[in-house]
Amino acid sequence: MPVRLNRGGLLHVSSDMAVNLDALRPGFTDDPYAVLKSLRDAGPVHRVETFGVPMWLVTRYPDVRAALDNPQLSSHGSALAEPLRGHPHFASWWFGDLSDHMMNSDAPDHTRLRRAVSSELTPRRIASLRPRIEQLAASLATAFADSGRCDLIADFAAPLPITVIMELLGVPTVDQENFRYWADVVTGLADGDASSAREEASGYLRDLVAHKRTSGDDDLIGGLARATGEAALTDRELASLSFLLLVAGYTAAVDLVGNGTLALLRHPEQLELLQRSSSLLPGAIEEFLRFDGPTSHLLRFAAQPVTIGGVQIPAGDVVLLSLASAEHDSARYPRADQLNIERADRQHLAFGHGIHFCLGAPLARLEGEVAFRTLLDRCSGLALDTTQPLGWRVSLGSRGLRALPVTFRTKPTMPLDEQATIKVPKPL
Repeated sequence: MPVRLNRGGLLHVSSDMAVNLDALRPGFTDDPYAVLKSLRDAGPVHRVETFGVPMWLVTRYPDVRAALDNPQLSSHGSALAEPLRGHPHFASWWFGDLSDHMMNSDAPDHTRLRRAVSSELTPRRIASLRPRIEQLAASLATAFADSGRCDLIADFAAPLPITVIMELLGVPTVDQENFRYWADVVTGLADGDASSAREEASGYLRDLVAHKRTSGDDDLIGGLARATGEAALTDRELASLSFLLLVAGYTAAVDLVGNGTLALLRHPEQLELLQRSSSLLPGAIEEFLRFDGPTSHLLRFAAQPVTIGGVQIPAGDVVLLSLASAEHDSARYPRADQLNIERADRQHLAFGHGIHFCLGAPLARLEGEVAFRTLLDRCSGLALDTTQPLGWRVSLGSRGLRALPVTFRTKPTMPLDEQATIKVPKPL
């Protein structure tokens, strides 16, 4: 047998066959780090199979970081071997109606698309969102404060960023419930037909882009729709970019708050330390991103034969860059498997590296800071509700919870004025 686990969850790796990661689920979904450690210790690159696709898994920090900036590894679907292009995951994400975005492109198209978005998604614009994010977080916390328990994902971590993203993109209020439903299904936060949800979102975004071309609305899509010259985008590109910002911007913040809170609850001494000194929060957020970040793996395609960690990878093959493994590489981080909110080394890979470094990272950090500060200010005695199960999403690239039941005691607070009580769209 090429794969077997001992009682400690460690993987025994055989070099003669690919490791089938799907055979290790649900344990690998719930906690991939023991398996990744075994693979990392056994070698820098391994042949694996997941979701029915053979891939090369890169496990160690130096190799993953270098690969993220290696032009021999393409983000464009044209570099993928022909037999794999019909696989449902590749067909929808790399060849579908919403596939013409930065994450799927190489230079020079990537340079053009990124420049267009960065001209609108500026640091000043992101910073200006702070009052609204604080208002939303306060309203959400007030809604569940008296109950002494909540599902932190459904009641707080999810509605906060999806509302911010929808308002940033300029989605009309009347459409926001449908829009959130599509986002929840596509990202795996809710059950449903992901293909249908993606198709409905595609049609809606095409219509929204057409409207924004002439509306004069002062939102992100409106600004991008009116751009001219080199910054001008086609309808397909603008709809694709909107979809990318929706999916990536949503899950990054949800998983930062969800995974980070769970890490604190499992390391109560770190939670106590953060409660005593809120000045540690910015560094704590960076440690949450490293310790159990939103993006677990990134896909690349070998545009030509490439050697990684001494392993020759043929052109057209899929390369799975394991950020989750790299961030737990003890050769890079001392005591890498321990949460340490005072860790000085903050050069993590949670938002990528190189030309594809996440443009939305400042927004995710801002939402995370506001969310954690709100929880610390409003809730004491925060603990896992052990009467309810945790729920993890099964995903190729992202790592996040579907449910995080918690209990707490509400701290006294000044009542919000009427303007701070905000209706947040619920999933359909």
